[in-house]
Amino acid sequence: MAETLTAEAQQEKLDFKRILPIFVIILVDLLGLTIIIPLLPLYAASFGADPVVIGALGTAYPLMQFIGAPLLGGLSDRFGRKPILIISQLGTFIGFIILGVANALPIIFLARIVDGLSGANVAVAQAALTDSTTEKTRAQGLGLLGAAFGLGFIIGPIIAFASLAIGGNDYHVPAFVAAGFSLLSVLLTTFWFKETLPADKRNQGEKRNKGSVFSNIFQALRLPVVGLLLVLMFFQQLIFGGFENLIALFTLNRLGINASGNAVIFVFVGVVLVMVQGYFIGKWSRRFGERKLIFAGLALLAAGLILTAITPAQPVPWYSRTVMVEELTQNDSDAAAGEVSVSIPDDGNNGWLGLGWILVAMVPAAIGGGILSPSINSLITKNVGQGDIGATLGVSSALVSAANAVTPIIGGTTFSVLGSTAPFLIGGIVLAVLCGVAIMTLGKRNLAPA
Repeated sequence: MAETLTAEAQQEKLDFKRILPIFVIILVDLLGLTIIIPLLPLYAASFGADPVVIGALGTAYPLMQFIGAPLLGGLSDRFGRKPILIISQLGTFIGFIILGVANALPIIFLARIVDGLSGANVAVAQAALTDSTTEKTRAQGLGLLGAAFGLGFIIGPIIAFASLAIGGNDYHVPAFVAAGFSLLSVLLTTFWFKETLPADKRNQGEKRNKGSVFSNIFQALRLPVVGLLLVLMFFQQLIFGGFENLIALFTLNRLGINASGNAVIFVFVGVVLVMVQGYFIGKWSRRFGERKLIFAGLALLAAGLILTAITPAQPVPWYSRTVMVEELTQNDSDAAAGEVSVSIPDDGNNGWLGLGWILVAMVPAAIGGGILSPSINSLITKNVGQGDIGATLGVSSALVSAANAVTPIIGGTTFSVLGSTAPFLIGGIVLAVLCGVAIMTLGKRNLAPA
């Protein structure tokens, strides 16, 4: 009896020593990505890209990830996690090197395509984490993975800010710094990470999941509760992803904030995300349940986007149009004096109101975005059979990648045609409508495993 209780206790306790290498490797790998995210739109703008082209650039990475991640994930089931993880990390390293030496927009696109095709880093690491946890500790382990994402969004922009300061606002410098972190992740995986999928457990999924990604998506969408949850997952990522992609252009256009300033804003958002995903979401989920968290997440994200949309157009106190033009045209030899591809404020009327306003708006947006994805996925797992959890979460992940591929094009075009306010205002309204639909549908259903 005592031995049985001891075994059950071990099943409920997360093995941190086994998880630590995966956590650290994920964090280091994410640092490269989060160094680049805050400045990539401005990096492209420095080569003369307008919002539509910047949107297309934002699409390149997730679109290639949608193609490459399932392929590499399947290869990891066949050959093990470690070799595929190393290959994907090497692809990311090469992508950052290409980005660092880029001297034209097509080279930047090539860099994002290479990085996207090898973008199974996180997917394979998630599989390794699943190998290393039990059913009772898996949620806790995946929570730590979410915390690694949040920490990446804090530390990465700080490193971007420091590298820009040291490099005199040369956008090439952070790309090489990101490559350095990517190379470090390769070394950590090679010498520290231990294979989590033994040879005798490989290829066991080949007889299942024979359908294509698209057929699996359509089958999952036909399930009554799960279908709605997957639709919510797609749209919340479509809108929140647009928020993440366009916020740097928005603050440049509305507040005159450059890449360094946007790095600081991303740090602020990252702190909120870490607090939500690393600590509060567990408490909130146990107290309120996933359904109420989904309703709250949709409402908070909608409020944050609408508040962002109406941010007062007031440049920050230190803004100078002349300095900003020099920074944005440093790589565009064809730019005429004083001309930039993105509209920026004139000098005068500088103050703190706009910056203070948008920082306040970031709080509900970050909290809402932070609780939606894990809450939706958690509720999905409770409404499918045990044998379908992995496949259904795979569909959820595919829809997230699809949303990430589409949103930069939609957001960039809306930004360019209708103005900087439109993407955030429209997104907020759509989320408010979806919140009403979710309350009327999920709130009345007796949700139970299929």
